[in-house]
Amino acid sequence: MASARIARVFGAVNIGSFRISAIVAGLSETGDMIVLGSGHRASQGIKRGYVTDMRDATHAIRDAVERAEKMANTSVSKVWIGCSGAGLTSQVAKVEIDIGGRRIEREDVDHLLVSARDVIQPDGRMVLHAQPAHYTLDGAHGVADPAGLHAERLGVDIHVMLAEGAPIRNLTEAVQNAHLEVEGVIGSPVAAGLSSLSPEERELGVALIEFGADVTNVAVYSNGMIVGLAAIPMGSNAITDAIASAFGIRRFQAERLKCVNGSAIASPADHREMIPVDAPGEENTGPVARHADDKNRIPRAELVGVITAQLGTLMDEINKGLKVLRFGEKRGQQVVFTGGGAELVGLADFAQSALGKSVRIGQVPHLTGLADAHVKPGFSTLAGLVLYADADPIDIRTFGAKYQSTTQLAPMGLTTRIYQAFREYF
Repeated sequence: MASARIARVFGAVNIGSFRISAIVAGLSETGDMIVLGSGHRASQGIKRGYVTDMRDATHAIRDAVERAEKMANTSVSKVWIGCSGAGLTSQVAKVEIDIGGRRIEREDVDHLLVSARDVIQPDGRMVLHAQPAHYTLDGAHGVADPAGLHAERLGVDIHVMLAEGAPIRNLTEAVQNAHLEVEGVIGSPVAAGLSSLSPEERELGVALIEFGADVTNVAVYSNGMIVGLAAIPMGSNAITDAIASAFGIRRFQAERLKCVNGSAIASPADHREMIPVDAPGEENTGPVARHADDKNRIPRAELVGVITAQLGTLMDEINKGLKVLRFGEKRGQQVVFTGGGAELVGLADFAQSALGKSVRIGQVPHLTGLADAHVKPGFSTLAGLVLYADADPIDIRTFGAKYQSTTQLAPMGLTTRIYQAFREYF
């Protein structure tokens, strides 16, 4: 079977504190999305989404992109960036215009979106993206496309993602130093939501928990958009550090124990099961763990106890965040976990008991050509960046570059046109 011809190629990089991952994808002539290559490597120069060492960060980004390009057998010059730190916040801006009961034309919708730029209030922060979530007709929500309908007033809800300016400029510069042009910086809650949540979940109401290495983002979706966002300065690295401290071992040993033998759920057999601290072939190369036997093995029960203690603290913080965001007061009780920390065995059961809500682990969509190693919750943001690039959603900051006001017969029409021209050009 002949391979599909690729009409457009794009790239994306997710810059995390634990790993940096990259993807090269293409759109076929028939509109199908195909992953041509993907790769990842350990993160360097990044802490809680902030660049702490420009040289190391640039090297890690370039290395991850080159791995994806090598697999794809093609190169990219522009990439979308995923960001989970940098003080992400979210707001919803609303704007309405009078229609007067007549039929809504496409020009009315364009004029509404252009007018919406004036209601964004960044308060000194950087706007990452500002997108129309849905329209309203006389206050009624849930309108996907109002053109052709009649209304007295036409409105739109705009979802605005904000971040601190300096950290975003550092991320952008690190990518540019890797000889790549930045298409845009996308908040990870938006990208992860595209890949892990169904449209129905985003509409009915759902909490998306990005369990990252150093930061856990709590995003509440309702009516198809993020209506609240909170960042918790704690992630899966806290579990790794707790294991290393409890047993007096190195961080790489603690990370391996967490990923290979760790669990969020205890079992009666844990007290009888002894887990080797050293990996095969590395025996007697590191320190002997505290509470270990003569073969440097520790009881699985103690490992699970350290993990669950840290998870309990995190769940308390998540619960506080959900209450502040007023999640569950009206509708929507589903909680979805993504991120590398969501790969911990038994996390869904533990979180469901701790949060008192239905919990599931987000699944990365099976994109054609995506490597099996990247079909995991830890790569949900990376997959979401591909979906975002493919969707190419409207951003009201750049919308209207070609927009021109249309003349309509109405009282004070000349005065209105002069006022609009004044605002557009001055």
